[in-house]
Amino acid sequence: MEKIEKVIARELLHINAVQLNVEQPFTWASGWRSPIYCDNRRILSFPEVRKLVYESLVRLIKQHFPDVDVIAGVATGAIAHGALVAENMGKPFIYIRSAAKGHGLANMIEGVLEPGAKVVVVEDLISTGSSSLQAVEAVRKAGGEVVGLVAIFSYNFPVARRNFENADCVLYTLTNYISLIEEALQCNYIKTSDMETLEQWRENPDKWPA
Repeated sequence: MEKIEKVIARELLHINAVQLNVEQPFTWASGWRSPIYCDNRRILSFPEVRKLVYESLVRLIKQHFPDVDVIAGVATGAIAHGALVAENMGKPFIYIRSAAKGHGLANMIEGVLEPGAKVVVVEDLISTGSSSLQAVEAVRKAGGEVVGLVAIFSYNFPVARRNFENADCVLYTLTNYISLIEEALQCNYIKTSDMETLEQWRENPDKWPA
């Protein structure tokens, strides 16, 4: 049976949720120049891919976190994906804002989170991990126990691995940058000559191009 990493990577490429362009790099909101751009919101517009993703996330959670009580989505990109996972598993759902509301109850977390509840956080993608771990910390401060985080895609940055280790947070993803560029090469989205450049970028994204 084909590995899920390859299947998900192929589908992300097929629906243009991930685009690769070494000659004309993208500019991220952070200001980084990048030969890759990922927008997993596009998954929601493709029913078959959407189902593949949420069912795969459910299997990942059941395998690694069978005692989960609550599913949490990170705003805004993972709210819909997290809600689909929670619905499929019959679990309560909450979502975590990037910042507390500036009015009303000034909530950082929307929904009901009981103290001591075991929470799995759902993300759409992981870059440095900073925003994801901010959400993890918000759940912890609210009294929840984060048993782990799952995501659709990770860039596999070394800094992200260090950040998750330092935060004592377990991370699992459906697919990752290495699987994606291997699939992109096999399906002729990129050329063999692009591979070295793509790996150089992943190792030092903040300094690319040198």
